[in-house]
Amino acid sequence: MSLFDASEYAAPEPLSRFEPDPVEADPGVVDPGIDPAVDPASHPDPAEVTTDPVSDDDEVGGAFAEPDGELLTEPDDELVQPDEPVTGPLGATLAPLRPPEPDPARLWGPVVGQDRAVVQLQASLAAPVHAYLFVGPPGSGKRTAATAFAAALLCPRRGCATCDVCVRAVAQIHPDLTVVEREGPFISVDQAREIIRLASRSPIEGPRQVLVLIDFHLVLNAGPTLLKIIEEPPPSTIFVILAEQLPPELITIASRCVQVPFGALSEATIIRALVAEGIDSEHAQRAAAAAGGRLDRARLLTRDEFVGQRMSFWSELPRRLDGTGAAAASLAAEALALIEGAGREALESRQAEEVRAMEERLEIMGGGRGTVGLKRDLAERHKRELKRLRDDELRAGLTALQAGFRTAMAGPDPLLAGRAMAAISAVAEANEALIRNPSTGLLLQGLFLRIGPPTRGR
Repeated sequence: MSLFDASEYAAPEPLSRFEPDPVEADPGVVDPGIDPAVDPASHPDPAEVTTDPVSDDDEVGGAFAEPDGELLTEPDDELVQPDEPVTGPLGATLAPLRPPEPDPARLWGPVVGQDRAVVQLQASLAAPVHAYLFVGPPGSGKRTAATAFAAALLCPRRGCATCDVCVRAVAQIHPDLTVVEREGPFISVDQAREIIRLASRSPIEGPRQVLVLIDFHLVLNAGPTLLKIIEEPPPSTIFVILAEQLPPELITIASRCVQVPFGALSEATIIRALVAEGIDSEHAQRAAAAAGGRLDRARLLTRDEFVGQRMSFWSELPRRLDGTGAAAASLAAEALALIEGAGREALESRQAEEVRAMEERLEIMGGGRGTVGLKRDLAERHKRELKRLRDDELRAGLTALQAGFRTAMAGPDPLLAGRAMAAISAVAEANEALIRNPSTGLLLQGLFLRIGPPTRGR
């Protein structure tokens, strides 16, 4: 017989009612509970009632039955205070019951090299305003800081890093945190209207919600549509806006926000961060040199053994161009193959870990409304990250190409010096064209035709 097989045990007989101790009745007194007009034979003899008597010591559902039929609840023990030890089974002393200690350094630690911005954001938590604008170059840590700041704004302890609110906000699965990324080359008017709708909603769990707007320097014609909601959002909504620079379209909106500047990260800062994360110095230096000032990209490159191969391709490219379409097409295909494989394995490994962590978290939460949307949003974010990785690798290659032509301008090689200035301009135009999401293959073919071959006559 199984120890936990309830079918093997007989259930106790239910108690129908509580009976007082039998009292001998006075024959001269009429029981007020019996109607004299009713035939006494219709009443059963009390002696025939089979209800078991309840003693003073019988416990029923946490209460005790007294002979007079009243139920008296046993007094509760004194409540255990959070800092008092708890006595467990067999007299063992358990650890005191207390919430985890706040650890703000754990929340803000991933924001590397931006101490002034972190201090400014932490100081604003006591009385946050309606909108913040983070301005800085790509890879400077704006997005990491925005996630940490959003978690601190939602956390009842201003960013303890240990509570469930902080954990979900950092993982971007908190219902009161919405991250909005552009769906095309620019933020459209239709997307601006969707941002207004999201900002007008009421928070789901806490007293406020946070909207993080990515790549806001590409707002263009949608700026006037968003001006009113950013200037005067509902009291429960806080905007955190990220931009690489302040174009004319953003000046008016910027004047309504608290600006938080983010500086470019130096190679030395990136190397120190990578070494602190356990990367050996040689790999850290190589990744930092190829990362273009981006810590996120440097982290991916530390696990990419083909960084040197790609850098060699771009530095040798001008000498391999002969001015023919065949050479341009062949080199463009080679460049695309190198770009597609750059850091992809490391990124996909990290994304798989994020998917696993989200599924575990949702399982603990029991799923519920919004689960499908959270998974869809994560999948879309991963697609954008993969595209951004390819774009970043292409931009890094074009930057290396420009650097090579600049060196040629001051060098003794007349074959390169004769064409260097025009080539630098052509590379800059190709870099700017990436914003419009062109066909990468066609873009590279056209560029390679323009910059080669580097002869005096051209």
